[in-house]
Amino acid sequence: MRRPGPALRVALLGVTATLTGFALLAGWLGFHAYAYDKARERATARTTGVVVEDGIGQDEDIRVRWRDRTGREHVQRFGIYDTDRYAKDRDFAVVYDPDEANPRGFPGDPEETSAEDDLLVPILLAGIAAAVLCSVWARRGVRFRRAARRPGRPMTATVHFGVRPVSAQALSETLWLALTEAGGSDRPKAWQRIMWHPALDDLRGPVEVSAHHRAGSRGAVVVRLPDGTRLVPLGRLRRRAPRRVFLDEYAAVRTTLKDSFTPVDTAALSARPWWWTGAQGAAGGLVMGGVAGAFLIGGTAVAAVGMALCAATLLAALWALSAPLP
Repeated sequence: MRRPGPALRVALLGVTATLTGFALLAGWLGFHAYAYDKARERATARTTGVVVEDGIGQDEDIRVRWRDRTGREHVQRFGIYDTDRYAKDRDFAVVYDPDEANPRGFPGDPEETSAEDDLLVPILLAGIAAAVLCSVWARRGVRFRRAARRPGRPMTATVHFGVRPVSAQALSETLWLALTEAGGSDRPKAWQRIMWHPALDDLRGPVEVSAHHRAGSRGAVVVRLPDGTRLVPLGRLRRRAPRRVFLDEYAAVRTTLKDSFTPVDTAALSARPWWWTGAQGAAGGLVMGGVAGAFLIGGTAVAAVGMALCAATLLAALWALSAPLP
């Protein structure tokens, strides 16, 4: 069986991480939404509580004091939509399960579905995000196939390694092809960003290639190397060099700005699997998302796990979409 190429492996990993992560998120939230709905159905007893605090947090939740039929007092926080209606010292209808020893209260107004919507809306958003991320990969594949089928013309290509400062600590690394007319001026006529392929490590200086794209358009160009390797394009064909990107000729051992101060252990880098950086990003997303859900958003185990899954999935998917270099 033929082994998938490097670009296809990255695409498959990105799509798999996206679908798996958001499926786990939807399953986690869907389970709790189902449990909430069933508990709400069992809440047949009704009482009236008093709002003891309002405007809690960014969502302006309220805190209500209410008593069940045994006379036991409860103080519970509720998420609501009509924040003007339920101000402090006003009545608030509560329903609960009379068969529970320590019942949980639900808003008596059927229009106040904030708590349930907090579980259902993220499932919808996760589905939309998964569809968008997967559509990007689908668009790349269709564009590659369409361009590769067009007649090619001889050109000369030089591979460049680009570095874009993202923040004070992070750098974005990209690969670019500077394309010139075969036998013409050495000045690049077009620039095309591409996904990494191991065949690029063996290239030095200008190389005679075949460029496939629709003549006269700015659509992506598929470049075929002398050994038959077809490079996957990213983005449109540019007539000028990319802005705010530091470009240098590509070398087998790539360097970044930090290498000027810290020597690179090339043996350690080559021993790492190609997906290692993406796994690190996903693990960081699990930690950051979990902390955010536990202390900033919701403050519950449901929110912590949900945010952890969301952050890890997004970081892994965006890492794959960035066309990472090994």
